[in-house]
Amino acid sequence: MEVQQNSEEVQQEEVETVENDVIENVETEETEMQTTEEDEKESAERLETLEEKRSIVNNDADKHRKLRDEYHAMTKEWKSKRDALNSQVRELVTEAGKCRDERDQFNTLVREAKAQRDEWNVKVSELKGKLTELRPEKPEDKEKSGPSLEEMKRNLRRMELEQQTGVLTKAADDKLVKLISQLAKQIEDRESEMESSTEHNAEYKEVQSHFREAKAAAEGFHTEMSKNADLAQAAHEKMISLYDQADRLRKEADGAQAKLVEYKRLGDEEHRMHIELVRSIQDTDREASTIRNRKSNARKKKAEADNKKEAKEIFERFKNGDKLSTEDLMALQRSGYL
Repeated sequence: MEVQQNSEEVQQEEVETVENDVIENVETEETEMQTTEEDEKESAERLETLEEKRSIVNNDADKHRKLRDEYHAMTKEWKSKRDALNSQVRELVTEAGKCRDERDQFNTLVREAKAQRDEWNVKVSELKGKLTELRPEKPEDKEKSGPSLEEMKRNLRRMELEQQTGVLTKAADDKLVKLISQLAKQIEDRESEMESSTEHNAEYKEVQSHFREAKAAAEGFHTEMSKNADLAQAAHEKMISLYDQADRLRKEADGAQAKLVEYKRLGDEEHRMHIELVRSIQDTDREASTIRNRKSNARKKKAEADNKKEAKEIFERFKNGDKLSTEDLMALQRSGYL
């Protein structure tokens, strides 16, 4: 009997110890629940503030993203314009370079033709002198015949120039044309006279033949020189025109480059602000996630506290001798009473 009594006393002490522990835990948890409820209220308010902040910041981030995309699109557009203009500039400069080469080639031909012409003109002068020596005019012939052949030719050239460039009345023009015709006939007659007087002079004829050949050669090289000079001038003018076009397009390309740089700067600034706001949203999300986790843990603790409170009530019923159901026993087990 004494052993049984001691055993019952031990069991009673164990029950009282468990009961005191449970009561103490429940009281502690009730205090924690009060604190948790206050924290949960503050957390809810903070979450609401964070959500409002996130919405505002997200809207701002979207605005900066859209602006960034618009500026970057403008940057690409101005880059395309700049590249197209620079491509045209390169083509014009290449074409102008070809014209410069053509001009230089024609100028080389001009110099060569001029040298040949000058060389033949020297021969023409020499042969002309020889002809004059072989066909001298005597003073008595000059007095008899009037002015020399050279003077007559100079007069003819002067009268022809006056008739072509002067401002004359019709009567004056007709008179001048008549005088030109008469003088030309006189020159022709004089030359025929002189040729007939020297037709038996073999040396004169030979020199005269060389003179005509030399004069024809000089005139041929002069014509070639003039033609190449005209071609060189045309190539030069085309080259200048192409360079002018290239300069104008280059200025447009520089303007496009300035626009490109400006829009890229604006786009980069909008991108920087967008990234800053995105990082701010991430910080807000992390803080909100921490609060939600804390709330979840608090709900778990509250559920545990409710379970222990329920277990305490069941345990009180058990102490009073009430019959417990299977669910009651499982609740006690979950709460650590059993």
